[in-house]
Amino acid sequence: MSLQSGDWRDGLDDVDAALIDGYQSGFPVAERPFRAVADDLDVTETDALRRVEALRDQGVFRRFGAVLNPPVIGSSTLAAVSAPDDRFDEVAATINDHRQVNHNYRRDHEWNMWFVVTAGSHEARDRIIDDIEAQTGLDVLVLPMLTDYYIDLEFPVVNADRFARESLAETDASATRISEDAAADLSALDRRVLLEIQDGFPLSATPYRDIAAAVDADVTDVLASIDGLCSDGCIKRIGCVVNHVATGFDSNCMVVWDVPDENLDEWGETVGSLPYVTLCYHRPRRPEQDWPYNLFTMIHGRESAAVDAKIDELTAEYLPCDHERLYSTETLKQTGARYDDIVTE
Repeated sequence: MSLQSGDWRDGLDDVDAALIDGYQSGFPVAERPFRAVADDLDVTETDALRRVEALRDQGVFRRFGAVLNPPVIGSSTLAAVSAPDDRFDEVAATINDHRQVNHNYRRDHEWNMWFVVTAGSHEARDRIIDDIEAQTGLDVLVLPMLTDYYIDLEFPVVNADRFARESLAETDASATRISEDAAADLSALDRRVLLEIQDGFPLSATPYRDIAAAVDADVTDVLASIDGLCSDGCIKRIGCVVNHVATGFDSNCMVVWDVPDENLDEWGETVGSLPYVTLCYHRPRRPEQDWPYNLFTMIHGRESAAVDAKIDELTAEYLPCDHERLYSTETLKQTGARYDDIVTE
C-alpha cells in the first residue's frame, strides 16, 4: 500500500487517527506511558502499543520518542553553497561525509545546496564550516537562527487538507531569541540519556525503564532527567513523529523575505501565528555574499499549486516585500542531529 497515493488512510480506524493526529506530542513521562494513552483512547495498553508499532512499520511514523532541540543542546546553523552542476555530486558527498551535517537538500536557486550543521560549541561548528570550505573550495553561506517565531513540524495528516496545519486555529507566536552558543546545563546523566534517546525511544510498555537500564541509572532519576530536559527546552516534545512527506505533504517551499528591520518582530510574529506556516524564523542578512534576506518561512503542502497560492497570500496580505521561493528538489541527506560528539565536547 502506497502512502503517497492517499489510500493509506483507508485502513485506519478512529483510534489510529487519534494516535496519529493527537499524540505527536504529549506522551506521558511515566513508567508505563502507553497505559495512560490507552485509557484516553479506551483501548488496552497492549493494543495502543501494537498500533504505534504497526503505524511505524507502515511508514506513517518515522519513530517514537523525543524531538530534540539542537540549538539549545549545541550550536547549530543553516548553511548553503553554490555547487557547480559538474561538481554537484562530489560536493554533496563531501558535505554529507561530515557526521555533524544532519540535513542536506537541493533547492532551485543559485545557492543550490542547503544543509544544517550542529556541533557542541560555536567554535566547533565554525571549524566544520571552515573544513567544508577548504575541502570543496566553495564559500559557505552561514545563516544561524537568531529569532524563533514559530517552529514545529507537528500537524494533522489524517485529512485531505491541501497544506499542513490548514485545519488548525492560529497559533500564538512570539519572538524567542536564539543564542549561537549551547544554552543547556547538562548533568552527566542528562548527557547519557540524550545519547540513548537520540534515535528514538524503545517501543515497549516500559520505554523509560528500558532507557534507565541502558544508561545504568534508576528509572526515577531518568524520568526526572527527561522532565528537566523538557523544561530546559532540550526536548521539544515527546510523541509519535509523523512522516509528513510519506503521508502526502511532499511539496514544501522555503521562502526568504527582505523584511525592513523595524518590522521584523511584528511581521514575524504575525506570520508565525498563521495556521499554514509551519516554520518562521529570523536569520542574518549577508550582503557581502549578495544575501539580503532576513526572514525565513516554510509551507508544507500536498500540491505545489496550493503552496504557491499561500505564498501569494502572504505577499499580498502580510509580507509586502521582496522575496524568493526556494523549492526543495532533492533530499541529499536527512537524519537526526548526532549528539555523540555534541554532548561530550
